[in-house]
Amino acid sequence: MPRKKTKTLVRPIDPDRLYNSVQVQRLINRIMVNGKKQLAERIVYTAMQKAADKLKVDNPLDVFEQAYKNIQPHMETRSRRVGGANYQIPFEVKGQRQTHLTIMWLVQASRARNGMPMSDRLAAELQDAYNGQGAAVKKKEDTHKMAEANRAFAHFARG
Repeated sequence: MPRKKTKTLVRPIDPDRLYNSVQVQRLINRIMVNGKKQLAERIVYTAMQKAADKLKVDNPLDVFEQAYKNIQPHMETRSRRVGGANYQIPFEVKGQRQTHLTIMWLVQASRARNGMPMSDRLAAELQDAYNGQGAAVKKKEDTHKMAEANRAFAHFARG
């Protein structure tokens, strides 16, 4: 089995019921614990509605999409051993990996918030991400800073 997921290995995901969006379905699947999909759907849909209400936006999907864009990474670093030394080499993030990191960071940042139900935590993180703030956006900015700081090693990427 190849180390990287090729197009043939990526399972197609059906869009969610309410918004007909594949990205929302990916978020639901990532929130889901122990196969409780209905609970995960309720958490995500409630969170999106709460975030839209607080931000005074008519369509909750617009809030999600804007937050998603603000979290989405474009560069990351990967460790590479060259001549006995390990270098952090910046790479462009595309496709499946970009989607995976975005959803993962959003869920991690939501779970890291304490003292309230998961739907409220996710709603708060969506609001922050919509406004370009919050832990998930900070994670993206830190990743970009790391890639920028290690730009000198980009020539090790090829070869």
